[in-house]
Amino acid sequence: MNETTPSEPAFDDARFAALPQRPGKIIAVHLSYNSRADQRGRTPASPSYFFKASSSVAASGSTIERPAGTELLAFEGEVALIIGTAARHVSTAEAWNHIAAITAANDFGLYDLRANDKGSNVRSKGGDGYTPIGPLLIDARDVDPEAVRVRTWVNGELAQDDTTAGLIFPLTQIIADLSQHFTLEPGDVILAGTPAGSSVVVPGDIVEVSVDAAGASSGRLVTRVVQGETAFDESLGSLPSVDEKQRVEAWGSAEAAGVAEVAPAPALTAELREKLHRVPVAGLSAQLRKRGLNNVTIDGVRPLHPEAKLVGTAKTLRFVPHREDLFASHGGGYNAQKRAFDSVGDGEIIVIEARGETGSGTLGDILAIRAHARGAAGIVTDGGVRDADAVTAVGIPVYTAGAHPAVLGRRHVPWDLDVTIGCGGTTVQPGDVIVGDRDGVIVIPPSLVEEVVDAALTQEDEDAWIAERVAEGNALDGLFPMNAEWRARFEAAHTEEPQ
Repeated sequence: MNETTPSEPAFDDARFAALPQRPGKIIAVHLSYNSRADQRGRTPASPSYFFKASSSVAASGSTIERPAGTELLAFEGEVALIIGTAARHVSTAEAWNHIAAITAANDFGLYDLRANDKGSNVRSKGGDGYTPIGPLLIDARDVDPEAVRVRTWVNGELAQDDTTAGLIFPLTQIIADLSQHFTLEPGDVILAGTPAGSSVVVPGDIVEVSVDAAGASSGRLVTRVVQGETAFDESLGSLPSVDEKQRVEAWGSAEAAGVAEVAPAPALTAELREKLHRVPVAGLSAQLRKRGLNNVTIDGVRPLHPEAKLVGTAKTLRFVPHREDLFASHGGGYNAQKRAFDSVGDGEIIVIEARGETGSGTLGDILAIRAHARGAAGIVTDGGVRDADAVTAVGIPVYTAGAHPAVLGRRHVPWDLDVTIGCGGTTVQPGDVIVGDRDGVIVIPPSLVEEVVDAALTQEDEDAWIAERVAEGNALDGLFPMNAEWRARFEAAHTEEPQ
């Protein structure tokens, strides 16, 4: 048998023309600009990253293929940092000394593959040509890392324009943070994230990115979008798929994506709050039941302040069962629990999913004080409260499944916030209206709150009138509920002109 040696794959050095060498690592930041965070409606507490293959690098003037059968190829103009000297465990003060140069980059992504990548971006951002870089390097020694401008044009129209002064995390923090996890080696590239304005491009579009700093420019990094002819093979892996969420995030807005934007929940006005304070939870429960909503009570919780009425909108916090490795990664530092209590707004109620587990506290007096200082309307947890007397003394309405002296980590890991949760056997979404009294706590969909509270107030008037008739000695039959005769008397009594 004759043996043949496979030919070596061609190495196209032109792809790396703007760089001092082929990078060993390309590290990209997930979400880093305030403008982008505002657009997405979420702000990370700390930077997070993903890797891109060096084979995705392309030079200015290259093309990028939108694969057959896909629709959501999006551009992201970014600042690229080129590592000059190795950095390991460096401080923010010395971080910039390890950067040799900066230039323009385009962190293209295929949102059709994004959901299945689950944050890794291996397929959605790792394709050939998905990381154009260049064309010119700017000496980093002359650059103020907080005064770098990045701009992107699509077919000559300006689409992105921001500076690194708008970063959530300064460039020096990003460098220092990465260096505590692994060595940044000469030639490595850091992509510093994209500002607002990223959107979808289609075959025929021309995308240009420019970075400017210290009077110097990278020049325009030019990429042309072309249509690919090869489709993905479903026998090898998951196929591209899109939904409204991916379309909105790829295009940058519901309007641009042609998707009907979900109407915001009606505001809980001062008038509505006042009405809800007047209506007992039992009355609200009856009205929700009439509308087919039975599983809307947060069961198993009792108030630390039985005399106080609880009214507000839900801000949700979710705990998962304790696991040592997960508590090590999510339990310490600025975890989800602390972020929830630090960000709760005026009139909001922190609602905590603790799975009915009362074997540890889910909050203590310090967190209750923080929520009170932020103007929170209350706290509801289907778990325990630690330092119950001290929490009660704070004065903020709290509903809990009981008291327990143990700290959080005995049973729980603080996992995430502002998500749909289950508390006391019912589902709670951010923005749901929460009302509590001695009878318990009820959850009202925001779209129904005005209708329900008005109906409950009307029913309260009827019930008060019926109670007066019963006190006068009338029998319940025909009166509770009212038959036609009693209904006529009630309506006549309520339409008489005041004397």
